Amino acid sequence: MQSNLKSMLSPARLIASWNSQSLAKQFLLFGGFVSACAMLLVGAFVTDLIEETVTRNSAASTALYVDSVIAPLLPDMQTTEFLDDTVTRALDETLGEGALGSRLMSFRLWRSDGTILYSNDKNLMGKKFPLNNDLKTAFAGTMVAQFNQLDDVESVAERNSGKPLLEIYNPVLQPWSGKVVAVSEFYEVAYDFERSLNEARFRSWVAVALFTLTFFLLLSLIVLRGSRTIESQRSALKARIGELSALLRQNDILHARVQRASQRATALNESYLRRIGADLHDGPAQLVAYASLRLDSPALVNPATPAHDREQSLAAIKASLEDAMADIRSICSGLVLPHIEAANLSELLERAVRAHEQRTGVKVGLSYCGTTQELSTSAKICVYRFVQEALNNGYRHGEGAAQQVRQTIEDGQITIAVSDKGPGFDPAYIPASSLGLAGLRERVESLGGTFDLKSSNEGTIVQMSLNAMEMEQT
Repeated sequence: MQSNLKSMLSPARLIASWNSQSLAKQFLLFGGFVSACAMLLVGAFVTDLIEETVTRNSAASTALYVDSVIAPLLPDMQTTEFLDDTVTRALDETLGEGALGSRLMSFRLWRSDGTILYSNDKNLMGKKFPLNNDLKTAFAGTMVAQFNQLDDVESVAERNSGKPLLEIYNPVLQPWSGKVVAVSEFYEVAYDFERSLNEARFRSWVAVALFTLTFFLLLSLIVLRGSRTIESQRSALKARIGELSALLRQNDILHARVQRASQRATALNESYLRRIGADLHDGPAQLVAYASLRLDSPALVNPATPAHDREQSLAAIKASLEDAMADIRSICSGLVLPHIEAANLSELLERAVRAHEQRTGVKVGLSYCGTTQELSTSAKICVYRFVQEALNNGYRHGEGAAQQVRQTIEDGQITIAVSDKGPGFDPAYIPASSLGLAGLRERVESLGGTFDLKSSNEGTIVQMSLNAMEMEQT
């Protein structure tokens, strides 16, 4: 369990988890933490500044008031090291009665050597204490004020009182020279001051919090808007990358198919030439050779041959030559294309079907949907040869039973299916030497199309598809 916990808290896993978050969430987490820290720092700084300013201003007004009351009672402190009984009683009466008596909890008058010249706590009078930093600052001519920081050695009674006290060290100046001759230390009971200070602290924290929150919310709105824009652009970019990847894969597949078709083109052409040579050799060549041999027969060479026998020999030669010419025309009709450059798809299909009907005498069903899509010359040749070869195969192997040609188009995809109701065959057992189907497949795939063959004992369907929108128009 500990190992799992360590693996979950590993730096690499934490960084990966952080990077997987959206920009908006990262900003909300990190920006919220930074804003909270900034709010605490600024709030503490502002609160301390307000507390210091309020404390100093309140202490200054109190010190001015006390100094105005006490100063007339004090003798020349530069020449007097101790206060006599008259001054002491006057200070007791002044500090113990009236408004000043209710505001001040204690009062001390310090000499520069640390001796307490006067205190309302008579036990402290005449005692000498080390000068603390506040007293040293006051003897240097600067008033010092603190709120509820009762850490002096002589301030035992004040610490035990439990009252909010404003501690003030005020320098006593010689009127004509301005020299600091003593320091008055007094503690003001500060209930009103404490309440005002707490209210100022609360308001300052509220102001800082509201400002920080407003600033953070405004930044969050900007970041959220930018994050949404970035996320939408990122999604669109991923979609485009996916589309481009799919197109690249399709392009690789088409490239491989075209390359395969190109590689087989030479072999197929050579096979076609051999088949044409075989057809010429086994058909017209044999008939012409037979006619040639009959020309050298005795019936024609011997002048004494009866006219009837001579005519029979010439008729046989003529019939042989006519058969040879018929075979040659039949072979040529399969090799020469009709004029198809100006024909549209419907006219092209009709020409291929009518030519087959005239050659075989078998009726072929034709259905097509009209389209204004213009085909390239290579696509027209492919369609014509496909229909021609598929019908010939159906006539040769399926006896031309219920042959049909059907053309459809959907989203620019042209599909042509040639079917029959013959006995069918097993496509897995097509010999490698068969040129018709292999030639059709290579011809269709070389144009980026698809070729499909289905056969059973109920008939055969040969189908091709071309995307006319992707083919170059010529």
